[in-house]
Amino acid sequence: MKYLLVAVNAKYIHSNPAVYSLRAYAGEKYGEHIELAEYTINQRTEDILADIYQRKPDAIGFSCYIWNIRMIRELLAELPKVLEHTELWLGGPEVSYDAPGMLIQFPHLKGIIVGEGEATFRELMAYYVEGDRSLSEIAGLYLPEGFTPMRPLLSMDELPFLYGDLEQFQNRIIYYESARGCPYSCSYCLSSIDKRVRLRSVDLVQKELQLFLDKKVPQVKFVDRTFNCVHEHAMAIWKYISEHDNGVTNFHFEISADILRPEEIALLNQMRPGLVQLEIGVQSTNPDTISAIDRVMNVERLEQIVASIRRGKNIHQHLDLIAGLPGEDYNSFRNSFDRVYGMKPDQLQLGFLKVLKGSPMEERAGDYELVYTSQPPYEVLKTKWLSYEEVLRLKQVEEMVELYYNSNQFRYTLAVLEKDFPGPFAMFEQMAAYYREKGYFLNSPARAYRYQVLYDFALSVSPGRKELYRELLVFDLYLREKVKSRPEFAGEIGEDEKEYQRAFYLQEEKEHRYLKGYEEYDHRQLAKMTHLEHFTYPVWDPEAAGKGARTSGSVLFDYRNRDALTYDAAFWLLED
Repeated sequence: MKYLLVAVNAKYIHSNPAVYSLRAYAGEKYGEHIELAEYTINQRTEDILADIYQRKPDAIGFSCYIWNIRMIRELLAELPKVLEHTELWLGGPEVSYDAPGMLIQFPHLKGIIVGEGEATFRELMAYYVEGDRSLSEIAGLYLPEGFTPMRPLLSMDELPFLYGDLEQFQNRIIYYESARGCPYSCSYCLSSIDKRVRLRSVDLVQKELQLFLDKKVPQVKFVDRTFNCVHEHAMAIWKYISEHDNGVTNFHFEISADILRPEEIALLNQMRPGLVQLEIGVQSTNPDTISAIDRVMNVERLEQIVASIRRGKNIHQHLDLIAGLPGEDYNSFRNSFDRVYGMKPDQLQLGFLKVLKGSPMEERAGDYELVYTSQPPYEVLKTKWLSYEEVLRLKQVEEMVELYYNSNQFRYTLAVLEKDFPGPFAMFEQMAAYYREKGYFLNSPARAYRYQVLYDFALSVSPGRKELYRELLVFDLYLREKVKSRPEFAGEIGEDEKEYQRAFYLQEEKEHRYLKGYEEYDHRQLAKMTHLEHFTYPVWDPEAAGKGARTSGSVLFDYRNRDALTYDAAFWLLED
């Protein structure tokens, strides 16, 4: 007997911990009958169909989410044609809350595993291998004849460790789970359904994390919905990874920042730069909206804590907003955006409401006049407060934020440019209008050419500051990379400056005053490995440069030494 567990991931670098957990919990007795197959939504459906067929499974189980259900539906329509006797099962959040509807649409399905699946799947494997029970005796299923009894939730310590063999996860993100459930009741989230938080024992977590540390895994992403909801649990894990830091591994946590305690902040502030990154769901700063989505959050305290973490200059902070929430119109969202932007996150994610099946938001959709796409990911189209026209405008603002803020390539330029607008949202809004006018949404500029586009946009806003914006963008450009050819806006380097550069590198070859660790290289090699640029504005200080301050000096960019958070090159100011 062969049972094929199928995962269809969004990208190759992702993995699906659900199918690995199902197989691991089934144990050695049934594990020999279980095979895993992972694909991506970027593959052709016919190629996946062919691969599944060639494996000749007796039963197939699909792990279903909003990002893969379309492809799984396509496979469900075709598989019975080529594997007539193979039994098909579904599981996962996308089908757990619409099991009757899925069985109506796909009557050839054998059944659906509803909710937490590990114990149910093990009994299902016993049904196939041992043949000593009926499906109706297995709790946690939806069958053509209806639901079987609800299954009690597992203790987190019962779940086996998924990563005994790390070789198969090379170049892929490692997902780790130390808790299930969430104490909060956010109406857009399925985690709000299970309000009881179950924790994996800290001793066990520490033992498992040590394996990642020993193997120097690049990143471990905790999937706990609110990692710091239990203070003692979070402190113990953060303290452990701080004390056992291998200098390489990065740990990602999704937290509620406004409940962080002073001792947690102090611990985070003393960690190695890049050891930890935090994802903080703000969603909105409108008090009425926060209340409408059953969320509890103190925005003022959130601002203070984000600032406290930022002062440590060692932790990447990713802050999220959601457009389309109840009570939030276009102007309210503008205010939320400007306030969160003012917190200076390393990344600002502008997302759009997804109306998940089984969520309280789905139940209240009529009250909110909430219209969303019929197909996954069930994304908002309009609400009582936000028109479809405004949603489209926000989509274009989102693209500008992704290209010019979240890319981290234009930080110094944007810090000056935003002062020419009433607020940061207005800047990205006008930038989007410029993109529409120039047709760039249809023909997106290449990454290198975006510097030129931003330069042209800045001059359309402030034509009298041509030289300032030229220098800001040159600084931003060379801060990130040693380009082979100078872009048009940067202009050519004059003979006097070339002579200054030659003299500098000849002197540096003798003294190595700035480029420590480069002693084995001669002046020509030093010039190829670094960059020297002359400036007349203090572009490394956007506040001073924006006020019109002038200077005369050169900046040396060192690409072998980079900031652990921003990946910016180290640089030194060489005053004339």
